[in-house]
Amino acid sequence: MNVFFIIDILGTIAFSISGVLTAMNKRLDAFGIFIIAFVTAAGGGTLRDLLLGANIAWMRNLTFVYVIFGSAVLAVIFRKKLGYVRRSLFLFDTIGIALYTIVGLEKGMAAGLPPLICIALGTMTACFGGVIRDILCNEIPIIFRKEIYATACIIGGLTYFLLLKTTISQEWVVIISGSIVITVRLLAVTFNVSLPTLYREKE
Repeated sequence: MNVFFIIDILGTIAFSISGVLTAMNKRLDAFGIFIIAFVTAAGGGTLRDLLLGANIAWMRNLTFVYVIFGSAVLAVIFRKKLGYVRRSLFLFDTIGIALYTIVGLEKGMAAGLPPLICIALGTMTACFGGVIRDILCNEIPIIFRKEIYATACIIGGLTYFLLLKTTISQEWVVIISGSIVITVRLLAVTFNVSLPTLYREKE
């Protein structure tokens, strides 16, 4: 089985759970929970495939739909095991953006696109599902706040292409780049590092 297909599935699981946690926090019904789980997991990949003019992955391969539904059901059943919603949401969201960044990069490379565009695709794949999730749940998307989010994906993407110029194997390039995304995000939140804003503080 293709390693990038496995990464795509793992990212789908992580984002599906992230969507479920957000939906439950907003006290949505069962249908609402599944919809939020679905758009969180499939939104970024759908945008990527549309931009590439490729077949939309989840429409051609129902495995993704089954994985989203199964992950959503399990997340609801074992919601108490996930601990505090906020902490669990952060964890699965962070894992999701790392995995989806790699998938987006690989899709861009397979299409023969330049590195800069591949990094943009990786970032969109990782972030756009979360944007849709937050908008539907009446939240300001994380990507538009001060938090280090898309920046972590960009740094991971740059690391990916830098490592490709070395003798490191493809598997380690993937592992290191994904770990960089997770590490940057974790460090940013732990030490409260954020991007500067342009608004004036109220007097």
